Amino acid sequence: MADRKEPPTITLEPADARLRVEFGGEILAESDRALILREGRLAPVFYIPKDAIRWELAAPTDRVTHCPYKGDAQYWSVTAGGKTVENAIWAYPQAIDEVAPIRDCVALYWDKMDAWFLGGERLENPTS
Repeated sequence: MADRKEPPTITLEPADARLRVEFGGEILAESDRALILREGRLAPVFYIPKDAIRWELAAPTDRVTHCPYKGDAQYWSVTAGGKTVENAIWAYPQAIDEVAPIRDCVALYWDKMDAWFLGGERLENPTS
C-alpha cells in the first residue's frame, strides 16, 4: 500500500493592521478584518472580506479549481487604469469546515497586484 501524503497544516489568524491592495492606480481592497492563511510551506495568503473589495473593478470568469484542503474556488478578473489581469481574485464560498472563516472572503494573487500595504507599510511579495 502506498504511503498517503500528510495534509499540510493550515492556520488562520487575523492580520494585525489595516490591509490595502492597489491595482491600476486604484485601491482594489482595504480592510481591518483581513485574515492570514498559512498552508504548509506555501507563502501566506491574505483573505479579505468580500465587502472590502471594489467589485465594480472585477468580473467573474469561468475558472474553477479544487483544493482538497479548502474546497472549490471561483475566480474574477480585475480591470483598472487601463490594465486587466485574468483570474486575479479567488474565493472558496463553500470552504470546508476546517477553514470556514474564509467563506465570506476572497484572496488576491500577490504578483498580479501593483502594491500591498499593511498598517501603511508596503509589503514585499513573499513568493519572490
